[in-house]
Amino acid sequence: MTAGNRSRNTESQGRPGPQGTFDTAARLRAVTAELSDRFYERDDVVRALVVTLLAGQHSLLLGPPGTAKSEMARELTGRIEGASYWEILLSKFTAPTRMFGPIDVAALSRGEYRQVYEGRATTADIAFIDEIFKCSTAALNETLGYLNERIYHPENGGAPIRCPLIGAITASNELPEGDDSAAIYDRLLVRIEVGYLTDPSHFAALVRSAVSRPAAPVRTTVGLDALRRAVTETVPDVAVPDTIVDAVCTLRAALRRKELIASDRRWRQAVRLLQASAYLDGRPAVAETDLSILTHVLWDSPAQRPAVEREVLHLVNPDAKEALDLADTIDELETQLDAMAGQSREALSEWVIKNAHNKLAMAGKRLERLRTEAADAGRSTAAVDRVTGRHRAVRARVLTEALGMDASAVEAQL
Repeated sequence: MTAGNRSRNTESQGRPGPQGTFDTAARLRAVTAELSDRFYERDDVVRALVVTLLAGQHSLLLGPPGTAKSEMARELTGRIEGASYWEILLSKFTAPTRMFGPIDVAALSRGEYRQVYEGRATTADIAFIDEIFKCSTAALNETLGYLNERIYHPENGGAPIRCPLIGAITASNELPEGDDSAAIYDRLLVRIEVGYLTDPSHFAALVRSAVSRPAAPVRTTVGLDALRRAVTETVPDVAVPDTIVDAVCTLRAALRRKELIASDRRWRQAVRLLQASAYLDGRPAVAETDLSILTHVLWDSPAQRPAVEREVLHLVNPDAKEALDLADTIDELETQLDAMAGQSREALSEWVIKNAHNKLAMAGKRLERLRTEAADAGRSTAAVDRVTGRHRAVRARVLTEALGMDASAVEAQL
């Protein structure tokens, strides 16, 4: 992957003409649905990326290689029609001029010191920065200024340049190390963990997709001007009721009791995310369900995320909270299965009969009911779906490893 810039000129679907407020939100919902259909087990990830962009903030996709982080970012940014797009893969040796503008050699030969900004971060509306924590020491301050204030200080010491950046999607395979990287990490408001597929049926579909000819995808786009109006005008006008303010205060107190401390700046910026979430759903005011986006905001290390998620869902989504409790049971069964590695098939079968079968069956049925109840009530099913994926994965392991069933038979049962 190399640094680059391209103009988006894809054909929009939907009614022609200028995009109104509601049309923009509807288009973005369509984009979210299309990308969720394309990328298995990424519904919550895609929605979080769209909400972050609408809030004019920056996001981090954190996960191992081969989890479609770059592809998701490109697919989303590719739907912004007319936007100047820039992307780069950083390394410890990336010079600031490669990011923000190389020296104009022709001008230099005439004794003039100028930089060429076209096609670099300085002129981009949307950016994708891969391996963000490998930012070189030389480029650190300029990168921080670019993300924080949307400005770049020219190499010749001239006046700062205002950059048109709406938001940046960043990606990394690992957490930052050292103070330099931590400074960038702190500026990425939304942090989204992306892992490998857990649902066996989704993995099977992924394998089949490698040899099948895909159908032409539906491709909804959103105009750059319409997106910018939403970010700067419409989203900030979404109402934040006192009940939401009270809920945020309650959440902060609950997290502080668990010694999970977020800065005042992070809490303040998170309000715009709540407004963006409501706008995306076509609502004029923030509702409790919008608080779910905070599960991607209020932790520093992935180990803290489950505790944050539980506190958030305790406030907004009883279905998801119960699903997480079921996830504990499922994880415990998987731990037991791991501990029994090497034991005889008879011992494994006995364990399945006495322990795993009933617990997995009850958990599966309850998850189905929770999803139905959540969908009927208009609540998000993302957390329930994620736990259901874990349930299917553990059940598949039990059937194959403990009972000796072949993979095709297991897939048919799932």
